[in-house]
Amino acid sequence: MGRRLPNFAPARAAAGRKRKGATLATLAVCKRPAPAQAIGGWASLPTDIVGLITCRILDCDVVDYISFRAVCSDWRACTPTPSDPTLRDPRLRPRDWVALCDGDGVRPDDAGQIVFFHTRTARRLPVLLPELRGYRIVGFTDGLLILVHKRTTMVRVLHPFTRVVVDLPSLAPVYHELVRQKKLLDMNAAVCSSASSATSIAVVVWFLCTNVALAADPNSDWEVLHRGLYVRSTLPFQGRLYATSLCSNKILQLYPPPRQEAGSVVVGHVPYFADRVDCDFLLIESGGKMLLVIQHPDPGTNSFDWLRLLAFKLYEVDVNSHRCKLIPVNSLGDRALFLSGDRCLSVSASDLPTLSSNSIYFSLPQDPIVMHSLGTGLSELLAESCQIHDRKDRIRPSVRPFTIADHLITYCNPREWSKGLMFHEYQRIPASFKEHPRARQTNEDSTRVIPTM
Repeated sequence: MGRRLPNFAPARAAAGRKRKGATLATLAVCKRPAPAQAIGGWASLPTDIVGLITCRILDCDVVDYISFRAVCSDWRACTPTPSDPTLRDPRLRPRDWVALCDGDGVRPDDAGQIVFFHTRTARRLPVLLPELRGYRIVGFTDGLLILVHKRTTMVRVLHPFTRVVVDLPSLAPVYHELVRQKKLLDMNAAVCSSASSATSIAVVVWFLCTNVALAADPNSDWEVLHRGLYVRSTLPFQGRLYATSLCSNKILQLYPPPRQEAGSVVVGHVPYFADRVDCDFLLIESGGKMLLVIQHPDPGTNSFDWLRLLAFKLYEVDVNSHRCKLIPVNSLGDRALFLSGDRCLSVSASDLPTLSSNSIYFSLPQDPIVMHSLGTGLSELLAESCQIHDRKDRIRPSVRPFTIADHLITYCNPREWSKGLMFHEYQRIPASFKEHPRARQTNEDSTRVIPTM
């Protein structure tokens, strides 16, 4: 008989079972536990917490709020849109944003772009604005742009970050009837809360060297607010418009107009000064309060030096009291004020360390930027080393980069800013600059007239 081979099948099966069992045991020992899947995350924050964050962000900046809502659809769903179609909600306005000047002699409305600067965070943000085409910028209020169409004279208010616009009627009919001056664009404008509607804004306009102030909202034509009133310094504050007037010591409420029983627009009186002709009364919002700044000759000096001749007095204006109470202010703390007859600005020197706290920045006819310290009483000229002319001839090219003080004083002087010119360079343009292209910019609207009706 042939030799029988041993049957290895049972042994192979047993070995296979052993190896399989060993492999499974080894995998069981070596396998790491899978990480627990995240449940929810930032997108599933409770609605009340998202609401709390929203309030905190809106207290700081609407641009950050727009970025916050862009994170995810859940956050957009539980937060209100920043695109307020009425532009009335002050929380959704770009407060603390100012417009910078490039100093290149190009109008921002012609360029279709404005570079914005946040005075609390020093954030710089260029914004393309094709909506500016065909318009001129005639005012800023809480970061909102007030525009006038060059051909139709329609007035428009534009939110530069949400692109919401509110259109108002044409100025041409009332302008031809009441103002009749050659240059329509020599005007200022401010945004207020409408007195006739709780859901809309109003725009108040007044013209250089005229005594007429007009107002309108989106649902009404332009009407005359005041005649015989030469406005000096204005301040939009708490939805109303306040002003001082030339050669007067009165604080006025321009808009909304007083009720018939109230009569006068006068809400307060500036403390008496012997020679009001040499005094300047300016209104400014600082830290949520209205301040009255009085620039006056110092009675304690006989110097002919302007830096020694000028002095300042400051008052907090309580417009909500029965008789517009004035409270003396001795210190600005960390604030720095930028003064101009067209626009005033208050910023924190803690946020912008290159500025001096408890100081006032202003201009003199012969010096474009002067810094006066309220603490020491001393003044300093800031533009001597960077002026491009000596009031007669050009002496140097533009000195760059521009300082924060250069930009803020230019923002407060819209006639230079709107032409793309830095105020400290073109405050006074010598006769020898007539052929300079930037100098010609300053006169490009001198022959512009509004359309006849």
